[in-house]
Amino acid sequence: MKKLLAFLMAGLMTATVFAGCGESASSNSSESSDKSSSSASADGDWAYIKDKGEMVIGITYFEPMNYMDENGELTGFETEFATKVCDQLGVKPKFQKIDWDSKEVELNAKTIDCIWNGLTITDERKENMGISTPYMENKQVMVTKAENADKYTSAEALSGATVVAEKKSAGEEVAQSDDFFKQATYVSVDSQAKALLEVKSGTADIAVIDYVMSIGTLKDGSDYSNLSVIEDKSFAPEQYGVALRKDSTETLAKLDDAMQALADNGELEKIADKYNLKDLLLIKAK
Repeated sequence: MKKLLAFLMAGLMTATVFAGCGESASSNSSESSDKSSSSASADGDWAYIKDKGEMVIGITYFEPMNYMDENGELTGFETEFATKVCDQLGVKPKFQKIDWDSKEVELNAKTIDCIWNGLTITDERKENMGISTPYMENKQVMVTKAENADKYTSAEALSGATVVAEKKSAGEEVAQSDDFFKQATYVSVDSQAKALLEVKSGTADIAVIDYVMSIGTLKDGSDYSNLSVIEDKSFAPEQYGVALRKDSTETLAKLDDAMQALADNGELEKIADKYNLKDLLLIKAK
C-alpha cells in the first residue's frame, strides 16, 4: 500500500512539473509574439505601402499646390513633387481628396498613407505623426479687396472688420491669437478657398491665408484678380512637411532620401520654378 501511494505521489509531482513547464513555454511564446507584433507595427509601414504598389496621398485642392487645371486634370507643385518622389520610391501615387479636419484620423485608419498638402510643421503634429524634412517655407498674409489694401494696416483699422480663415489652420491660429486682430470679429470657414470667396463677395473684409496660396490664386485673369495681399504685413513664419503615420521610420527615411535626390538632380527646383515657388524651397542640392 505504501509503495502504491509513493508511486501515485511521484506521478502527480511529475505531471505538475510538466504542466508548469508547458505554461512557461506558452507564456514565453506569447511574449515573443507580442514583441514581434509590436515591432512589425512600428517598422512595417513601408512593407505595407510597397506590397500595395501605391502611396495614397491625402490632399485638398488649392492652387498652386494641388488643383484641377482647365482640362480637369490634377496638377500643381505638390502633385508633381509627390509624383516624382513616388517614382523614386518605385510606387504609384494615388491622390485622394480628404476632409482636412479628419486628416489624422484618415492617416491612422490607413485610408491614406501620407498628408502632402501644405501641412505646417508644429510640435503637436510631430508628437502625433512622422514628419518629413521641411521642404518649403511659408507665412500667413492678409487678403482683402484691392481698393482696401491700404486701409487695414493697423490693429485699430480692423475695429469692426470681419476676418475669416480656414478652421484649424495656421491662419486661424494667427487670427485668434495675434494682438493685431483683437478688435476684429473672427469667423472660421471650411477652407482657404472659401475664405477668399467670403472676401470677394463682401461678406468678410479680410482673409488670413497661406502666402503660398496667394501666389497661385491672386493673379491676373483669375477669379480673385480683384483681391490683393496687404503688403509688408505677414505673420507666423512656418515650414511645410509631409506627414506619415507615427513611427513609420523606414518610410520616412526613404521619403527624405527621395526628396533630397530630386533636389540634387535639379528636378525639384525646376518644378518649384514652374509654380513661382523656387525662392521658398528649403531643400537644396548638396
